[in-house]
Amino acid sequence: MSGKFDVAIVGGGVVGCAIARELSRYQLKVAVLERAADVARGTSGKNSGVVHTGINVPADSVKGKYNVAGAQFFEQYCADLDVPFDRCGKVIVALGESELPDLEVLKAKGEAIGVQQLEIIDRDTLKKMEPNIEGAGALNVPTAAIACPYTLNIALAESAAAGGVEFMLNTQVLDINGEQGSFELETPNGTVSARLIVNSAGLFADKVAKMVGVTRWRIWPCRGEYLILDRSKGDMINSMVYPVPPKGGAGLGIHITPTTDGNIILGPSADYTNDGDDVRTTAKVRRQLLAEATEFLPDISPRDVITAYSGMRPKLVPSSVGGFGDFVVEEVPEAPGVMQLVGIESPGLTAAPAIAEEVSRWTRERLPAKKNLNFKKTWSSVRRTREEELGVIDELVAEDPGYGEIMCRCEMITRREIVDSINNELNATSLNAIKYRSRATMGRCQGGFCGPRIVDLLIKHGGTPESLTLNGGGSWMFMGTTEDLRAERKAQRAKAK
Repeated sequence: MSGKFDVAIVGGGVVGCAIARELSRYQLKVAVLERAADVARGTSGKNSGVVHTGINVPADSVKGKYNVAGAQFFEQYCADLDVPFDRCGKVIVALGESELPDLEVLKAKGEAIGVQQLEIIDRDTLKKMEPNIEGAGALNVPTAAIACPYTLNIALAESAAAGGVEFMLNTQVLDINGEQGSFELETPNGTVSARLIVNSAGLFADKVAKMVGVTRWRIWPCRGEYLILDRSKGDMINSMVYPVPPKGGAGLGIHITPTTDGNIILGPSADYTNDGDDVRTTAKVRRQLLAEATEFLPDISPRDVITAYSGMRPKLVPSSVGGFGDFVVEEVPEAPGVMQLVGIESPGLTAAPAIAEEVSRWTRERLPAKKNLNFKKTWSSVRRTREEELGVIDELVAEDPGYGEIMCRCEMITRREIVDSINNELNATSLNAIKYRSRATMGRCQGGFCGPRIVDLLIKHGGTPESLTLNGGGSWMFMGTTEDLRAERKAQRAKAK
């Protein structure tokens, strides 16, 4: 692999892919270099999916600027890309009377940044809105919304790829040499040349910055664990339920969040770690999340939990300081020609469209370019059959019987949806690449029924058992055949004799 590009974007998270799609509006040669086997495998694919209003963000901050700007057109953004979006609203709940004054502070802070329709409600009104939630009162934030974070990330990437952007998966940037106009990015797969660089490496943005001589930042990885409840419990809440934010904490506290697919997620926790890839989940935090969630929602049971996951925040402040650092979105004097995007944690999802527009302007000031007539404004690689009317489904089945064959019974995902996921624009082939495009394996049985069927389809589409991975890299799904195992054991017995 080698090539010469106008712009090299390091990182395939939601911000990097939003920038790639925005740049695909123009006749520019753009590459995205992603260390994982697919996009959306880091922070961007493992978060709460909240479209933040900006209520928790300082009005004069960089993140506040991009949060508010991104939130203004996020709904249309999702509509263009056929990404699930729901303006379900949010209530920030005071558990006891002592926290009620904090709601006034939050309301004033939100109004200062321009959040509309904020209202403090009493216990009775909260009960009418959320019958299953306990609290002394709440701040009602009706303009807050949710989206599917990994679906948005993937849609942005595939839209960009369809518009001409080249995605290089499994391509970690090891070093950067040269200067503006003639950068050389060294990877295990070869050298990539670029006139400009966008450092959107998330948890590793400080390391990429050092490659171009910028040493002013350090990323502190902070792991957040989540629990996912079965979809049968999805009607327990109507809106997002947040606590009054803990003072000096690394996050906003555990919240109870509906998803666009009908589940409820609990989390996240906030635990600093020295390893940005340390996305394990733990029994200790599972118990902690359940205990904290039941303070607000007493009817939750451990039996309602179907799985757990964790994501990482790229924090710019250590645990000894706590709280939040501001976003870095700038070209610094030490490295002309490199746009540095550092410390993009929450509300990075909401801010992504606005950051992308800013980076696009920065790029075109340096590399004027004509419009790309092949830009893909609307995009959907997988048609979600279960959301269609019965009459439409009948027409789809008549067109392709694959739409009538259910492969994932928990999530009602059809064979055609799996096939479309396999034939994705990025040529991502892991089982998780199929999972995050189709939602197959995300239900109650976690792939017990559909997993083997997806493997069969992957093999029919050119894969071999030995080549299949769960998530790329060395996450092999099969190590050989039973025939190989029998032969090995037979040889071991013969040797023992």
